[in-house]
Amino acid sequence: MPRTARVKSASFIYHIIVRSISEIELFKDENDKIKFIYYLKRYKIEFNFKIYAYCLMNNHVHLIVDANGADISKIMHGVNQSYAQYFNRKYKRHGHLFQDRFKSKVVNDERYLKALSIYIHNNPTDIAQYKDTPEKYKYSSLGIYLGLREDDFNIVEYSFILELFGNTKKTARKNYVKFIYRNKSINLDIYENSRDENTEFLNKEFRKIIYRDIEINKILDLFLCKINISKNDFFNFSNKNYINYRAVYILMARNLCHVTFGRLSSHLNDVSQSYLSYLKSKAIDFINNNRYKDIYDYMIGSFQ
Repeated sequence: MPRTARVKSASFIYHIIVRSISEIELFKDENDKIKFIYYLKRYKIEFNFKIYAYCLMNNHVHLIVDANGADISKIMHGVNQSYAQYFNRKYKRHGHLFQDRFKSKVVNDERYLKALSIYIHNNPTDIAQYKDTPEKYKYSSLGIYLGLREDDFNIVEYSFILELFGNTKKTARKNYVKFIYRNKSINLDIYENSRDENTEFLNKEFRKIIYRDIEINKILDLFLCKINISKNDFFNFSNKNYINYRAVYILMARNLCHVTFGRLSSHLNDVSQSYLSYLKSKAIDFINNNRYKDIYDYMIGSFQ
């Protein structure tokens, strides 16, 4: 039987679920969970999607993801493939790790979004150690929501959902805790097929979605203006002085207009696609370590 076509839009918010095949645990130790979050962060930098909540259990993962103009299939394919390659190398195995495709459900309204975040953050209550203290589970964003720990990977935009629970952060956190403990068993089916009239918070304009149809030369002109380098100098790849700037530009082009490496190669005087891929990865490392992040933030902000 053919697979059901995935409902997709660059403006959607999704509940993402990934599971390992039945005979294998997705995470065998804490380092595996850290590595999965690491890959989430790398692809977040590359595609500039938003993560509103997460929980990593031993055999599955829940995410609330705002595509923010990006292709959710490309995002999850990249994350899952990178993690599967890491996992197979580490445990000297071959073959599939994940159970078919990832599952994605569109979040239609605020009631569903609130219920979903509570459901995800209550997942650790299935573990005896965290039955009454899900906020202490390190691989969920609940502790970050409640201000009990730092977001060490800087991947969660928790305020988006938390603001639905109160006008101040203190009030919202207090109310969120009450919802967590009063709703340990939520039937999401009730919310998935409902439609709340109050959907302003999910409005596309309110969320400032970045649509990725920006002309590549417009990105180039803005980038060169920001770094104050001539086009001739920038395109002269034999001059290594600007290699880091070129890396960041390649990342921005991939981020803001989904340009392929083939198109980028033609755009940059036929530089090899493998070298462009290497530079993109180098740029992600830079941003992850807060180098050139001012340029990255400026470019993103210019097209919001």
